[in-house]
Amino acid sequence: MTSLNMNERARDLADVMAEEASGLRIAVASLPGGARVIDAGVQVDGGLNAGLLLSEICMGGLGDVEYAPLVLGGENWAGVQVRTDHPATSCMASQYAGWAIQVEKFFAMGSGPLRAHARVEKELFEKLGYEEQASCGVLVLEGRELPSDAVAAYVARKSNLSPAQLTFVVAPTASLAGGTQISARILETGLHKMETLGFDVRQVVSGIGSAPIATVAKNDLRGIGRTNDCILYGGQAHYTVRAGDTELAALAAKLPASASKDYGTPFYEIFERYDKDFYKIDPLLFSPAEVWLTSTTSGRTHHAGKVNVEVLNRSLYPE
Repeated sequence: MTSLNMNERARDLADVMAEEASGLRIAVASLPGGARVIDAGVQVDGGLNAGLLLSEICMGGLGDVEYAPLVLGGENWAGVQVRTDHPATSCMASQYAGWAIQVEKFFAMGSGPLRAHARVEKELFEKLGYEEQASCGVLVLEGRELPSDAVAAYVARKSNLSPAQLTFVVAPTASLAGGTQISARILETGLHKMETLGFDVRQVVSGIGSAPIATVAKNDLRGIGRTNDCILYGGQAHYTVRAGDTELAALAAKLPASASKDYGTPFYEIFERYDKDFYKIDPLLFSPAEVWLTSTTSGRTHHAGKVNVEVLNRSLYPE
């Protein structure tokens, strides 16, 4: 597959963030080894506008993200709308947080286009058939700690780049920018579940979706609950797919979050039920509330799932 230069696209977006740092309420610093670190919510406030740019960086510059009012269950919600004509590449080769970065006591999951250059997740990238040979790299980290020079050196070694060629963008879950970029994963969560179910995500031609934005929680664990609920109970995703009706009908039935045995209560409650162990939660839970799959061969659309505003309200607006 021809390279779509996601790292260069994301670097350009990161340059915009750096140039507009004061207006975006973010901070930019250079580590001793030369890596650039953009703080979008750890030691600074960050904000909604930073969240939009962060979301598009996560997608390697191949997705458009904008705020949009949503009507779910007859109620009005603040939300994001996301669209891409390169879903497998922008979502799975870039936006998916699949690279575990662990250096001494530092740990964060890495997303963004540097994954497509480093290809640490060999099995996934072999399935996607995509790689980049980039002259720069951009990695997004979700967490409360900014990367150190040692972290940058580790990532540089794994990527066969110098630290000076790297940009890290960091935002916690319980922050305005962090919450936005998680809701903007609405298409990615559906694609990841398709891949988990054995469907070739390269057959997905385009996608457009929306999800509410989580209210900022008092801590990141609560934030994880709220941001997940925005997708599991309020996310809607439309995919155009190069596949026949029989295959898509079967896929649609399994795709929404409601197909999981763990569906039905706020995510934080599910998390506590499993002793706060993510790996005990049914992996098939992580997907949009409602999906539409349109076949390019027949023109028919297969729909499954529904939004659940009762659970959303319990999660985002607790009494």
